[in-house]
Amino acid sequence: MRFRIRQFEKADFDTLWQIDQACFDPQLAYSRPELAFYMRRPGSFTLVATSVVEATGGAASTNGKAVTSNPDSAILGFVVAEARRKVGHIITIDVIAEMRRAGVGSALLHAAEEQLLRAGAIAVGLETPVNNAAAIRFYKQKGYFVEKTVAGYYSNQMDALVMAKELAVFP
Repeated sequence: MRFRIRQFEKADFDTLWQIDQACFDPQLAYSRPELAFYMRRPGSFTLVATSVVEATGGAASTNGKAVTSNPDSAILGFVVAEARRKVGHIITIDVIAEMRRAGVGSALLHAAEEQLLRAGAIAVGLETPVNNAAAIRFYKQKGYFVEKTVAGYYSNQMDALVMAKELAVFP
């Protein structure tokens, strides 16, 4: 399935919250007010991955196919990040189960890193539960390293790994 990355629109919020609820354990998922808070923080931004519909025929087609962005296209995932001075922060990255390992998470992370770089960040950090092996492997494949472990970081007292990555190389 083809997809595109776009900026968050207010009408997306309920769907994003539902995706977050499906992606994380109830003790780790954000409440509606928490997710809204992080999305509204100064310097934060939200990027959304949506499906792209291929249409056949029609005047706008090329080689019999036209790629259109359907306003009703499905939201496949999203990332919330923030730029604070020289260090960016990935607050959450969520991808629907059916689209995991299809490049959506990689595209969202890359787009967020690019936007953080444009905002002046030279490094980015994030937190992930110590027991989320898939996320840890994903971030390591994307160049992140474990900086430290924070005991009892999550409300259920689970520990978190703080992971980081340099975005810009110093001269």
